[in-house]
Amino acid sequence: MTAVAPDRVEQRTAGRSLRGFRELAEAANAPGDPAWLVELRRAALSRFNEVGLPGSKDEEWRFTSLQTLASVPFVARRPPRALDAGDLHPVLMGLPQWPLLVVVDGEVDRRLSHIGELPPGATFGSLADAIAIGHPLVERHLAHHASIEVSAFNAAGTALVRDGAFVQVAPDVVLESPLHVVYVTTGGAASSIVAPRTLVVLDRGAEATVIESFVTVGVESSASAYLTDACAEIVLGASARLEHIRLQRETLGAYHIGFTAVDQAEGSHYRSFALSLGARLSRHNLHARLGGSAVETLLYGLYLARGDQLVDNHTAIFHDRPDCRSWEVYKGVLAERAHGVFNGKVIVQPEAQQTDAKQTNRNLLLGDDARVDTKPQLEIFADDVKCTHGATVGKLDAQQRFYLQSRGIAGREAEVLLITAFIAEVLAEIVQPQVREALQALAYAEMDALIG
Repeated sequence: MTAVAPDRVEQRTAGRSLRGFRELAEAANAPGDPAWLVELRRAALSRFNEVGLPGSKDEEWRFTSLQTLASVPFVARRPPRALDAGDLHPVLMGLPQWPLLVVVDGEVDRRLSHIGELPPGATFGSLADAIAIGHPLVERHLAHHASIEVSAFNAAGTALVRDGAFVQVAPDVVLESPLHVVYVTTGGAASSIVAPRTLVVLDRGAEATVIESFVTVGVESSASAYLTDACAEIVLGASARLEHIRLQRETLGAYHIGFTAVDQAEGSHYRSFALSLGARLSRHNLHARLGGSAVETLLYGLYLARGDQLVDNHTAIFHDRPDCRSWEVYKGVLAERAHGVFNGKVIVQPEAQQTDAKQTNRNLLLGDDARVDTKPQLEIFADDVKCTHGATVGKLDAQQRFYLQSRGIAGREAEVLLITAFIAEVLAEIVQPQVREALQALAYAEMDALIG
């Protein structure tokens, strides 16, 4: 058996372009941009023009149609409405005054951001600023982990890249406070494309928690569509540790396509939790490459959807070296006509002996019209491994309902109790207590809306 090249996770099927995309990409360059960035954007535009949007013949997209996205005529962004602290308050979830970077319609808003004092050796700020001063890590890493060759949306986002968040933590520096990046989309981005970028580099022995929140402010759910084409590249040095929280709760008129690429060196630890609540269509690709021995990768996810929402999670864990462990649990709750998609790949290379990999996807359907397409996959080319995977799709258990009813708990109260128990298991995996409580509150509020 011949191993499939691990980066070829999307078939190359030329499709339609995004209407108006070329004009947006050609306007991305600005005077003073470094030559390497101009060339990177040019190559990305060329790549996107070559492959176009994925279509139904692309195995990675066969359950997620982009037909409506292709019909949107995208235009240049208008200047965003000036936001104030009151506008931002509801999306901060009552979290403490941790270092905060606010990115409005793709550009850092310094008025709303407050970084405060960080320990020596830690950098948290604007990606555009890091590019402007010629920070060597940006040129070294930008688009090198989330390659424009892997995904059409990586190419599109790279062609538009201008700003976002840049995090660097020096060797053995431990950040006690989480770093919170809030990506805000306003009415100024209606019928346009926002391409925020996150670059996180943790050196040997460094530790941090990074939160990415994708939100909409001042836009009604039924307002004209926009596309968030988000990308995060995360590089973990030897023995580095990162907890990465990703929250997507954009307006129900939005399209959200996200890609997270993680490269892990020997002995590093990556823990991810992704919560998806919003957007008309959302898709998140998470690729983790275990590039050294004794690496640990823990991926947790929860998605709640209703109405005509489509929520798609694609993960790929590349076990390239021996003696590594990965653990993945994603859960979904879908109501009305919502559609969930899950595809999880674990790829174990011949060199990756003594791999321990477990993968689970569980889904709960609250209505007859809700549906899920789930496909956990193992591609194993080593013989000394422990690998398991599984998926379930079902409705609320009749026996559990009867048990609760026999004890005086019935109807909506019983549904709330059962669904809470279902989602609480994965929410409990968030290590940071204040973040865990905040995301639990959001998930339980959305659960109430799903039950109706």
